[in-house]
Amino acid sequence: MSRSFFRNLKRMSIQIFPDELEFFHAEEIWERYPDLPGKARETEMLKEHPAIFIIGIGWPLPDGYPHELRAADYDDWRTETISKDGKVMHGLNGDILVWNPVTRRRHELTSMGIRVNAESLKIQLEMSGQLDFLKYPYHQGIING
Repeated sequence: MSRSFFRNLKRMSIQIFPDELEFFHAEEIWERYPDLPGKARETEMLKEHPAIFIIGIGWPLPDGYPHELRAADYDDWRTETISKDGKVMHGLNGDILVWNPVTRRRHELTSMGIRVNAESLKIQLEMSGQLDFLKYPYHQGIING
């Protein structure tokens, strides 16, 4: 994009990136918007908080579905975490999302997290019905350290 594009945004007082990134757990977001699908929940959150990191994507929410699917053999979405108010939640992975005031849409900047270890790999493969993956070299490498 040209420099004039960004100068025009500045003149229009459009801030592309918010000053602060706020952290929310997928389970907290579900509690706020239980009747919306995952992407719509993200959009609603971003209207109020224009830059968020959603923690714990992949763990089944109270409705039985995850906020969004995550590979059972890659991101750790089952390890217990504790919310600010002491509630037990799950997941060590997440996404950074921002609200784009120009397009008026949500944008995912990155997906990241802690990778599975032997314990979380076995549990997540069992939860997802993929225990047969344990026969593959990649999975054996994790199991065997």
